[in-house]
Amino acid sequence: MQNLTENPGNSTANADLIIAIKISIVLPLFFVFLYFIVLMLHTLASQRQFWENPRYILFGYMLINDTLLVVCTVLLFLLYLAEFRFSFVLCMTLIFVSTITFLNTPFILATMSLERYVAIFYPLRRPAAWRADRIWAVILPTLLVSLAVPIIELCLGGRSPGASALTTLVLCRSNELNSSPLLTLVKISLYGVFFLAVALAIFFTYVRILREARRMWRDQAAVGKALYTVLLHGLQLLLCVMSFMQPVTEQASVVRARWLREQIPFLNYLCFALLPRVLSPLIYGLRDESLRTHMRRAVLCCSPAITTQHMGKPATH
Repeated sequence: MQNLTENPGNSTANADLIIAIKISIVLPLFFVFLYFIVLMLHTLASQRQFWENPRYILFGYMLINDTLLVVCTVLLFLLYLAEFRFSFVLCMTLIFVSTITFLNTPFILATMSLERYVAIFYPLRRPAAWRADRIWAVILPTLLVSLAVPIIELCLGGRSPGASALTTLVLCRSNELNSSPLLTLVKISLYGVFFLAVALAIFFTYVRILREARRMWRDQAAVGKALYTVLLHGLQLLLCVMSFMQPVTEQASVVRARWLREQIPFLNYLCFALLPRVLSPLIYGLRDESLRTHMRRAVLCCSPAITTQHMGKPATH
């Protein structure tokens, strides 16, 4: 605040430049993400073979989850930069949805890793919950667990507006609405529990599939691809965990360099929330030969008919 008082012209110019740089980074990534998401969801929805495979159902679920997260967070990001104030209840709704979808990502990654484990070890006797028509029994618990943090946040009581929630205008940001130290401690504790559970699930599936690959009694190509996919899940989980440390990094930036305080949330969001979601369609979708073939035909506006050769090839996801 002292620098703003002493050099208001320079500070305003620097602030405008920083805002312009942030927008020029986020918006192109956002539109690239939307393009691939729409293309992939259209491909998944237009081909019946994808509806009957739990792997593709989970992948579509991840795409929808990440789309909701990115749309909400980019909207909040732009509104906050513009210092646009809107109703408290709308702000809480956007934060509620973005929190749920953000927390749901690690659970989806763990679920996809477990699906690879089931596909490798039980190819002919897949448990009922992991079949395409029953996969909702696996998806629903991940969504319910993801509700824990926003519900606890509401129960602890955010900073309530003085007037009606419908008419009170706020500058929407999570920390602006509830900066309770108790809430920060609860969040970090829950994030630690979530990370440990998901990390154990991914580590378990990776080790078991690795041991299966060494036994060399099944299709080594399929096992190797499954192993690589689980490893990618672990990498994306690591990025998610880094974003869990946002409360810690923000507090550390205040102590080490006060001028970084406003930039740390953006760097956390860009590196550990936005970029992983933009890369997910490329990592998981474009690696799959069957899905990639259908997407290429959709982009080139070719005939929707796919040759039997492509239809019969095993997925590489």
